[in-house]
Amino acid sequence: MSMFGKFSEKSQKAILFAQQEAREQKHPYIGSEHILLGIIREGTDTGAHILSKLGIDYKKAKEATLDIVSSGQGPVVSSIAYTPRTKRIFELAFEVSREMGEATVSTEHLLLGILREGQGVAILVLKRLGIDIMSLENDILNNMEEYENYEDGEISSEALEKYTTNLNKKAEEGKIDPVIGREREIKRVIQVLSRRTKNNPVLIGEPGVGKTAIAEGLAAEIVAGNVPEIMKNKVILTLDISQLIAGSKYRGDFEERLKNVTNEAAKNKNIILFIDEMHVIIGAGSAEGSLDASNILKPMLTKSALQVIGATTISEYRKKIEKDTAFERRLMPIMVEEPSVEDSIKILSGLKNIYEKHHHVVIPEETIEAAVKYSDRYLNDRFLPDKAIDLIDEASSKLKIESYKVPEFEEKFKKELEDIENKKSEAVKNQDYELAANLRDEQKNVEERYKEEIKKFEEKDSKKKVTPELVAEIVSEWSKVPVTDMTEEETEKLRDLDVKLKEDVKGQDDAVKTLAKAIKRSRIGLKDPNKPIGTFIFVGPTGVGKTFLAKSLAKNLFGKEENMIRFDMSEYMEKFTVSRLVGSPPGYVGYEEGGELTEAVRTHPYSVILLDEIEKAHPDIFNILLQILDEGRVTDSKGRTVNFKDTVIIMTSNAGANLLAKNSVLGFSTSESSEKKNEYENMKKIINESLKQKFRPEFLNRVDDVVIFKTLEKTEIKDIVKNMLDKLSDRLSEMGIKANYTNKLINFLVDEGYDKVFGARPLQRTITKLIEDKIADEFLDGKIKDGDEILVDVKYKKIQIEKVKRTKQKENEKENSVSVQ
Repeated sequence: MSMFGKFSEKSQKAILFAQQEAREQKHPYIGSEHILLGIIREGTDTGAHILSKLGIDYKKAKEATLDIVSSGQGPVVSSIAYTPRTKRIFELAFEVSREMGEATVSTEHLLLGILREGQGVAILVLKRLGIDIMSLENDILNNMEEYENYEDGEISSEALEKYTTNLNKKAEEGKIDPVIGREREIKRVIQVLSRRTKNNPVLIGEPGVGKTAIAEGLAAEIVAGNVPEIMKNKVILTLDISQLIAGSKYRGDFEERLKNVTNEAAKNKNIILFIDEMHVIIGAGSAEGSLDASNILKPMLTKSALQVIGATTISEYRKKIEKDTAFERRLMPIMVEEPSVEDSIKILSGLKNIYEKHHHVVIPEETIEAAVKYSDRYLNDRFLPDKAIDLIDEASSKLKIESYKVPEFEEKFKKELEDIENKKSEAVKNQDYELAANLRDEQKNVEERYKEEIKKFEEKDSKKKVTPELVAEIVSEWSKVPVTDMTEEETEKLRDLDVKLKEDVKGQDDAVKTLAKAIKRSRIGLKDPNKPIGTFIFVGPTGVGKTFLAKSLAKNLFGKEENMIRFDMSEYMEKFTVSRLVGSPPGYVGYEEGGELTEAVRTHPYSVILLDEIEKAHPDIFNILLQILDEGRVTDSKGRTVNFKDTVIIMTSNAGANLLAKNSVLGFSTSESSEKKNEYENMKKIINESLKQKFRPEFLNRVDDVVIFKTLEKTEIKDIVKNMLDKLSDRLSEMGIKANYTNKLINFLVDEGYDKVFGARPLQRTITKLIEDKIADEFLDGKIKDGDEILVDVKYKKIQIEKVKRTKQKENEKENSVSVQ
C-alpha cells in the first residue's frame, strides 16, 4: 500500500469502496468505473459533492455501469489487480494534486485523473449520464471553492439508497398496484402522522389483509396530491431490515448502518420510514454488549426526530412489541380488519386489469366472485383479499402456460442476441469499450424489435378466458378437496349419496338413510354454516360396518378413504391425555408439536373424524368436544383457531350394543317392512335411554343423530362376501390373473365365516386363510402365472382352484360362475 501513502484518508476510503464494488460485481480487476463508484460511495468529500451537484447519485451511476459492463461470473478472487488504466488515473491524480499545491491526493483529484485519462468505462458512464467531458475539467478547476463548500443537505445519500426503497418513486413509475377499499385506514394513518406526539402508526392485522398495501396506498395518495397540505411533501421509504443485518460481521456494524439511516432520515423532516414486519426489529442485530434495533430507534421516536409507520401481525405484536412497553408506548396501533366478501370482490375487480395484462388473459366478473367465495369457503387458514388474489394469479398463470404457443420468430431472435452477447463479452475482455457500447446499443435494438413482435403476436392470438371451473381446480389442488359449484352433477351426487353408501355398506339401510339425510341437509345450506357438517353417534355390535360406513362417507363426500382421521379414545382415558388433542401448554414437552386432533384438522380441514369407543374418553375431553360440536372451532395451545365446520364427526359407542345382539327380531328378512321400521324406532328409544345413562345431556343435545347398526343376517352376509371376493379379483387382475368364482363358493364362505356375535370381521380371515393362502402357494410354485384365468370353486367342502382354458371361458361363465373381471 506504499503507492497510497500520499492519498488522503477519504480518497483511500473511496479506493476501498472501489475494491468492494469490483468484488460485488465479480470482476477480477479494479477499473475506472469502480473508482468512480467508490468516489460516490465515500459521499463526504469534494469529489462526491461535484458529482452530486451534477445530479449523479450512486444508483444512477451503478445502473449505467451495469448497462455497459455486466457482472462477472464464477467465484470472487481474493486478490484483485488494478488495470493499467486505473494505475494511470492514480498517476494523473497525483500530478493534479501537485499542480494545485495540495500535499495529498483527494477524491476531486481522482475524479480529475479520470477526466484527464479520457477513456475507459467511467468516461462512458459520465457520457451516458449527460455530462460534457470536454468542459467538465475546466468547470471543476474554476469552481473548486464552490464545490468544496457545497452541502446537499444530507449526511450521505448512500445509506438511504442502499437500505431503503422509495415508495413515492414506485408510485410515480406505476409499480404499485391500486389500493381499493382502504380509504378509512389511510385517513387514520394520516391523522396519526399529523399528531404532535405518538405520531408513529403501527398497522396490526392478520397476514394477507393488506397492511403493506395501506402504506403503498398512502405513497400513491401523496404522489397524486390527494392528501392534506401537511403531508404533500412527505416521502415514504421502506426500511429493509434484512439488508441492514446482512454482512454485519463485526460488533457495531449493524448499529452504525442503522444510525446512518436514521440520521439521514431525521435530517429531512419529510422522510417517513416504513418498517414492514416491525416485530423483527425487537432483538434485531443484538449481540453481547450491543443494542438491538428497537433500542436505537427509541430515543429518536421520543424526541419526534424520526417518523415511522410499522406493520405487524396481531400475534407478533402481542408476543414481541407489547412486551417492550417503552417501545410500544411510542407507537399508535391501528387495527386492519379482514375485508368482507363484498369488499374483496371490489378489490379484485380493481386489480383484474393488471393481471389480465400480465397474463394476457380475460378475467370475467363471475370468475372474480368465484375466487373470493371459494377462497372464503375452502381456504380457512388464510385471509382475504390475499388468498383470492393468489387464486386469480395462479389460475391465470395455469391458463397462460397451458395455452402458450412458441412464436416461429423466437429462435431467430435468440440466436441473434446470443451472437451479440458473445461479441460484447469478447470486446470487454479486449478492453475495447467503444465496441462493447455499440454492441450493447445493437442488443437493445434487437430486444426492442423482439418485444414489438411478441406484442403483435399476442394481439393476434385471442385471449383465453379464466373460468370459475379453473379457479375451482386450483382450490382443489390447495385444499385437497374436489370443489365444484352446485351444478346438476353435484346435485345428483348428493341425491344419490345413500345409494352409493349402500353399494359399499350392506345390510345397514336404516343407518345409511339417517346419515345421508343429515349430510344432504348440511350440503345444500340448511344447516348452521359454523357448525360441523354433521355429528353422529354410531351404535351397534362389532363387525357390522360402523367404521366401514365412515370410510365410505369419506370417499364419497371428500374424494378418498384417506380423508378419515381416526382416534381410538381408549388411548385418552387419563386426565393428562387431554393436552394430546389440542397441544401441550407452553413450557411442557410436546408444545412445539401441537395437538394431534387440531394439527390433523388444520392440515386436512375436509375430513371425517372418527372417535372410536367415545365412552372410554376422560370426562375432560367432552368439555373440548362441546365447543367443537356447538361452535365448530377450538383454539389450540399456540392460540390458533382451528375450524371444524368442514368436518363430519362420527363417534362410535358400545352403549346398548348388547341389547341389539339379544334382539333376534330386528333385521330378519322375513319381517314385513312396517314391522321392521317400528322395531327399529323402538330399539332407537332403548339405545337413547342407554346413552343418557353414559353421557351428559349437554353432550347428547349437540349430536345431530344417533345411528343404530343392526346385527347382520345371512342374506346380507352374502352381499358382503361378494364384495370381498370382487376386491380380491381386482388385486389378482393387477397381477395379470383373471379370477372367477361360483355361487357355491359364496354359500360355503358364509357358512364357514359368519358369526352372529362377531359380525363380518371373521369373513375376511376366512377368505385369507382358505383362498388367498392357497393362491399364493400356487403362484409361487408356478402353477398360476401372469396371463392365466382361474376358477375358484368348492368341492367336497374344500376350496378348489382350477385354471380355465380360454376356449371354455364363456361356457364356464354362463353355466356356473360369476366373472368379476
